[in-house]
Amino acid sequence: MLFAAPTLAQTPAVKESSFWAAEVTSGNMPPAAERLPLDPLIVDLEAKGRTLGVQGGTLRTLVSRSKDIRQMVVYGYARLVGYDADYTLQPDILRDITVEEDRKFTLHLRRSHRWSDGAPFTADDFAYWWTHVANNPEITPSGPPEWMTVDDKLGSVTFPDKHTVVFEWSAPNPNFLPLLAQASPPFIYRPAHYLKQFHVDFADADFLVQEILSARVKSWAALHNKRDNMYKFDNPDQPTLQPWLNASGKPTSRNMFVRNPYFHRIDTAGTQLPYIDVVQMTVVGSGLIAAKSNAGEVDLQARGLGFRDVAILKKGEADGGKYRTLLWGNGAASQIAIYPNLNFADPVWRNVMRDVRFRRALSLGIDRRMINRALYFGLAQEGGMTALARSPLHNPDDLAAWSQMDIAHANRLLDDMGLTERTGNGLRKLPDGRAMEFVIETAGERQEEENALTIIADTWRELGIRLIMRPLDRDILRNRIYAGTGMAAVWFGWDNGLPRSETSPGYLAPTEQEFFAWPKWGQYYQTMGKAGEAPDMEAAKRLLELSSDWSHTTNIEERTAIWAEMLDIHAQQQFAIGLLSGAPQPVVVSNRLRNVPQEGIWAYDPGAHFGIHRIDEFYFEDAHQQVSQ
Repeated sequence: MLFAAPTLAQTPAVKESSFWAAEVTSGNMPPAAERLPLDPLIVDLEAKGRTLGVQGGTLRTLVSRSKDIRQMVVYGYARLVGYDADYTLQPDILRDITVEEDRKFTLHLRRSHRWSDGAPFTADDFAYWWTHVANNPEITPSGPPEWMTVDDKLGSVTFPDKHTVVFEWSAPNPNFLPLLAQASPPFIYRPAHYLKQFHVDFADADFLVQEILSARVKSWAALHNKRDNMYKFDNPDQPTLQPWLNASGKPTSRNMFVRNPYFHRIDTAGTQLPYIDVVQMTVVGSGLIAAKSNAGEVDLQARGLGFRDVAILKKGEADGGKYRTLLWGNGAASQIAIYPNLNFADPVWRNVMRDVRFRRALSLGIDRRMINRALYFGLAQEGGMTALARSPLHNPDDLAAWSQMDIAHANRLLDDMGLTERTGNGLRKLPDGRAMEFVIETAGERQEEENALTIIADTWRELGIRLIMRPLDRDILRNRIYAGTGMAAVWFGWDNGLPRSETSPGYLAPTEQEFFAWPKWGQYYQTMGKAGEAPDMEAAKRLLELSSDWSHTTNIEERTAIWAEMLDIHAQQQFAIGLLSGAPQPVVVSNRLRNVPQEGIWAYDPGAHFGIHRIDEFYFEDAHQQVSQ
């Protein structure tokens, strides 16, 4: 099977960018025609229903944390292979890929492709990652990533020539290409020419010592890891293949990203993408994002906005006339979901939460209709966490399972568990006599989560359960859940609520700690038993079996049946208690900005938020032509 992007009969003549013209004139940079690969990715915008654009302009957007500059890697979405608008995989950075039996993947690089600093991008960069990063015990003590192992056998990586890389396994690995297309992919290549200066196998010893002291780290490996931030995007010196490169230097509240002069995509008129010269990403308090969007201080914004902001955004739209507010679909399986931590360190609470009757009672004790009306004017879909209605795998029975409020039924389930003793104020008692106070930790970033929990607290009180909400910093919340010290958390549902039969169902099984219901089981899988705990619940073990079965068949009917069973297990087991899904996502777009789709899906995976909509193809109709400084 060959994955190849559509090609034109002839590469159009390439136009020079005004942004880099001075650099070209001074001899510091080759002309655009020499900066592109010999076989660039030619984007036919008209075939996609878009218009040819012009280069120039500065796009303003906001984030709420300095570390969120990594969204430039998400939004830019330059991947070896990436999802197209219809969620099919297409080569992007790669010229094409040959796939044999889903186990041998031959990656073909574009000839004369270059990093953002002009250095050649070749198979040597893949070899550096494999040999000197993934297999270096000081840089990567855990060894090659777990996805390199299939059926307990490590795959191989070979490099026949400078434009060819071969990944091969003894058994099928259908997860490999979707993995490369993720919002946060495994970067299986590195800018070897840059990183070698920090690697003990290549670096000058005196230089390395000085750099270690300057960076205030303890070893050369720590220095290397500090300089190697392909996803974090916080090292301006590290070359990139993304549409824009970090030009801010030290961390700042106003981060500037300028066009990559060697970016590999062009349009059919010979204009190098991205169209927009500069992206300005400003860090502000999360509570200010809606107000600044309302004031017309952004050109493209969705992150940090929720449905509650639509009214003020629409008012600003009418008053100022500077922007329009689009309402995109939300691709998460659940807008709000509660995750009882089945790996909680408290053995009494852990045993209670592992009883499916308890999780079902919690779900039956939620008034989803009231939450929907209060938070989303009734526009969200009420029900548990499952594949969304737009997915071919959607089953209405899974959505409805244990999701209709029934206080009497919920109380019967809790009574059946033997939780019949009460405190003086009506709270049920745990088997050890403690009052049943259920602590749900929240990142405190979304008001709708806290509003929903406030409503739930009232109805759970009728079950004899006191809900205690504990706001925490996002990173602290995650670390507590991962360590088993957090009882429960509230978060989004699965990132991918739009799966197809060919989508890996691995995220429905205990394969990663990021699923807050079973962090230690996920750790066990991710580290191949070196950390965490082995799953010891039959339903969880069955999910692992089914995930493995999916990986070992290419039969579409079998894969569909596997998905159906896994979704049904989640619906019945209520590992995560979904509340609502499909609440519209507001997207603020400058009236000057073009090629932004009127309708779209806002999802982290698959799709990388704006990434799947190709932000490098957006342009300003009155773009100010800029010159690099």
